[in-house]
Amino acid sequence: MSSDVRYTPLLGRVLIAAIFLLSGFGKLTAPAATAGYIAAVGLPLPYLGVIIAILVELVGGLLLIAGYQTRLVALAMAVFSVAAAAFFHNNLGDQNQFIHFFKNIAMAGGLLQIVAFGAGSLSVDAVLNRKTVATA
Repeated sequence: MSSDVRYTPLLGRVLIAAIFLLSGFGKLTAPAATAGYIAAVGLPLPYLGVIIAILVELVGGLLLIAGYQTRLVALAMAVFSVAAAAFFHNNLGDQNQFIHFFKNIAMAGGLLQIVAFGAGSLSVDAVLNRKTVATA
């Protein structure tokens, strides 16, 4: 396998995880503001929503970069991205919201590519798979 193909999935995971890590860190440093935003759109249990968002964005982002349980993590993050688009960026008449809506949809599409094709050879999943195959 050529090195460019070997490194591309890792680079893709890092790049798509970056936006989640930045967003999750922002929520971690300002949970009350995030809870207020969640409450403002009418969703129940805003502080639970903050915790879920932080876990998906920070833990999911780190797991995605590491390539651990990659398909499951990417699927959860794709669902999260579509839900965020639907609940928080649904005023498509506002150009800013329109852009954010489709940014989230595009992220979900990229994550679904990871679900379909996996983490690649430079990942914890690949290492664990090699160990499983070697012991079988």
